[in-house]
Amino acid sequence: MTKPKVLISDKMDPNAARIFKERGCDVDEITGQTPEELKKIIGGYDGLAIRSSTKVTPEILEAATNLKVIGRAGIGVDNVDIPAASAKGVVVMNTPFGNSITTAEHAIAMLLALARQIPNANMRTQAGEWPKKDFMGVEVTNKTLGLIGAGNIGSIVASRALGLKMKVIAYDPFLTPERAIEIGVEKADLDTVLAKADFLTLHTPLTDETRNILSKENLAKTKPGVRIVNCARGGLIDEAALKEALEKGHVAGAALDVFAEEPAKESPLFGAPNFICTPHLGASTSEAQVNVALQVAEQMSDYLVNGGVTNALNMPSLSAEEAPKLKPYMALAEKLGSLVGQLAHDNLADIAIEVEGAAAQLNIKPITGAVLAGLMRRYSDTVNMVNAPHLAKERGLDVREVRHDREGAFQTLLRVSVGTEEGVKSVAGTLFGNNAPRLVEIFGIGMEAELEGDMLYIVNEDAPGFIGRVGSTLGEAGLNIGTFHLGRMEAGGEAVLLLSMDSPIEEPVLWNVCQLDGVKTVKALKF
Repeated sequence: MTKPKVLISDKMDPNAARIFKERGCDVDEITGQTPEELKKIIGGYDGLAIRSSTKVTPEILEAATNLKVIGRAGIGVDNVDIPAASAKGVVVMNTPFGNSITTAEHAIAMLLALARQIPNANMRTQAGEWPKKDFMGVEVTNKTLGLIGAGNIGSIVASRALGLKMKVIAYDPFLTPERAIEIGVEKADLDTVLAKADFLTLHTPLTDETRNILSKENLAKTKPGVRIVNCARGGLIDEAALKEALEKGHVAGAALDVFAEEPAKESPLFGAPNFICTPHLGASTSEAQVNVALQVAEQMSDYLVNGGVTNALNMPSLSAEEAPKLKPYMALAEKLGSLVGQLAHDNLADIAIEVEGAAAQLNIKPITGAVLAGLMRRYSDTVNMVNAPHLAKERGLDVREVRHDREGAFQTLLRVSVGTEEGVKSVAGTLFGNNAPRLVEIFGIGMEAELEGDMLYIVNEDAPGFIGRVGSTLGEAGLNIGTFHLGRMEAGGEAVLLLSMDSPIEEPVLWNVCQLDGVKTVKALKF
């Protein structure tokens, strides 16, 4: 039997090649190639192991005629075209937890460097000056550290900061009061964190919700004299606005390891007062490099030799025996999780996954993983059904799995319920023809709909003429409705509209819909 063949195209710890060989793969280490050079040889490989240098574009994938798996030694996969890989049937894996400690420690190092102005003091001292009077630092003891994001890395930063005798407050939609107590932080909303923090660190992925989370407006809400550290993702901070805040002295200092555009050959922040930066070194320690290299080699070889799937970003982790039966349920579960996550995503305390009918006879763990992946994908660019349960546990989210033997109105049913400050929110779905996922209930209102593409969710008072006004508003904006779904509790009460759209809905259009008489809630959804 021919051994699977793996190409390591970026510099990686040599132990990775050793593990590939020990586990039954042939491996070549060819680094520093141009895209054209990679295209010429990639067709001969079953696996591609990369770090951040190799860009896996549609053109590379088109030439990768035998490629089965791409393994990213690290967290970020911005250099991989995941939709193109999925279309080619190529599994994309990463190693989401291999460099957490290293990145957290870098954030603390940057924080201390800001507090004592170490880079500038070093530079001027080595230049032959003795500028002791020019560098009056601040202590971190008894200062308040504000976390934006309290997941794996954020919680490690919190523990280190507590060791420095800092007070820690955190904003994270998935952080429960119980988890906050466990990691020793005070849970707060974003505005409170901005107003109270002496030091502010970011530990969140870059998503539509977090992009420019430190905007000009939010920077203005921060405490005068705040010091800001970002070792998470570029794009979380409006860099031009941060420069202005530094120049005015509202922000006393900023330390960035990441930039909106990388490599950062130029930036509005370069030369700004009290600004220090590093070239994306968060994961750059020998220990982290070894960890992620070992993990990616283990995961890829397990897939190529045994068919096991771990930390995949574009497919569920399933055994070959379970996959045919579970696949349609996984699709339904992920859509329901995504729906409830988009509509009831803040301050979640618990989630229940209930199955009845034919679904109750299946392995519920992959279904739960798919629900959690759908729920959290809106807030994380690396979540999948493997690491989603870990992320939920990390945030203290109480997950319950319930099987019902009872017979219901549907041959099979999956229900997802989340506990929020407003009470329990529940959605349910079934499979048509044992294959096609369908929504059948949303927040207590019966409704049959496909969850696909761009959709518009509206809660309104049930009144004559409303549907026509919605259609006219969308039509005037040049938007076409694909399908139209309506549900209500009772005539004249609260009604729900769920529309599939042929194109995304922009904010001005959402605002116009919000202004219609009787509208209570409007939300653009994406599946």
